[in-house]
Amino acid sequence: MLNRTVAPGIKDAVDFNLLLKPCESFSLDNGVPVYTVDAGAQDVLQVELVFYAGNWFEEQRSVAAATNYLLKNGTTNKTAFQLNEEFEYYGAYCNRSCYNETAVVSVSSLSKHLPALLPVIREMITDSVFSSTELDIYKQNSKQRLAVNLKKSDFVAARLSDAYLYGEHHPYGRYTNVPDIDALNNELLKDYFKQYYLHGSCVIFVSGKLPPDLRQQLNNSFGDLSLKAFEGNLPQIDASPAAEKKYRVQNDADGVQGAIRIARPFPNRHHPDFMKVMVLNTLFGGFFGSRLMANIREDKGYTYGIHSYVQNHIQQSAWVISTDAGRDVCEATIEEIYKEMKRLREETIDEEELLLVRNYLIGTILGDLDGPFQIMGRWKNLVLNNLSGSYFYDSVKTIKTIPAEELKELANKYLNPGDFYELVVI
Repeated sequence: MLNRTVAPGIKDAVDFNLLLKPCESFSLDNGVPVYTVDAGAQDVLQVELVFYAGNWFEEQRSVAAATNYLLKNGTTNKTAFQLNEEFEYYGAYCNRSCYNETAVVSVSSLSKHLPALLPVIREMITDSVFSSTELDIYKQNSKQRLAVNLKKSDFVAARLSDAYLYGEHHPYGRYTNVPDIDALNNELLKDYFKQYYLHGSCVIFVSGKLPPDLRQQLNNSFGDLSLKAFEGNLPQIDASPAAEKKYRVQNDADGVQGAIRIARPFPNRHHPDFMKVMVLNTLFGGFFGSRLMANIREDKGYTYGIHSYVQNHIQQSAWVISTDAGRDVCEATIEEIYKEMKRLREETIDEEELLLVRNYLIGTILGDLDGPFQIMGRWKNLVLNNLSGSYFYDSVKTIKTIPAEELKELANKYLNPGDFYELVVI
């Protein structure tokens, strides 16, 4: 019998053996690849159609995002209301998202309703009409939302820091202004839709409790379309970073708080240092127990929260420190950030602190593997970044074994203040 007077033993997360459930793959008749994870106890699934139709491919700003958003706002035979009503009837949720390289159309529903919903998705991605009425509403809402956001120092700081890092004409540094929204018209959207959706490159991800005839259902709905698998690499666009490294911008003369961004260029996931730096970044500012949080939030009280992260980009990337602080302590906050960089460059990390970081990262991965949608999220990240499943296990091994001395070497390589762009927006 279980003795409840004795506490169970505590096992470190680093002692767990993590396994990533394999995904299956096949191709539709037109060559479009499909990746599936059949898991979960509930009769639900998620279908994600990922098109290579992000703002990387647009020639005019805002076209990619507008095209993606308006896919759900009317076809030849259905109004926006009727399309939304179809999803509502089946208790499903359809979402659209536009990123730098890709644009996504996804639907989450009960598995048994998939035969009724796939034709609706097909209609959206083959017969969207981009009516003038819907476009006018989109433009009005976009301009109102932009006007509100431009009053926020953190929004302005995020835009400017990317522009400094990559250049204003690079897809990662490009941001939208009112004239860009005003310049949108039906013909631009229809041309973009035709090139990158109707005749574009696509990959499909399906996860959850999958029906036995999933392959046939997908083939019936999408296998005869003029879609294709993505071949080759994205068109290369050279970054043109700003020459100046330090910026102070006044956005609100009466603002009491400043948005701070400190960032430097950084390689993508294919670089051998990437996963090692994920460990160093977590220690530095990647979780609530990080050094930046302990110093600047807990000790100094300059901010409610401060975080560092590596941007989730497919091509180039950047290492970013982000926080908001009172305008009178912004400069002091930056000074403390550089002090923590210096500590990491000069002092070897204590094994107890490093174990805490290892356990946190492994625990995070455990959480990310809790359910079919989360598992597919891992696989989608690997597939879109042209990585294999071995990358997952190499990452886990790095987290568990990277020595403190190597982290110190990485800090000396990447955490030098002179390499960082420094921006404060008040």
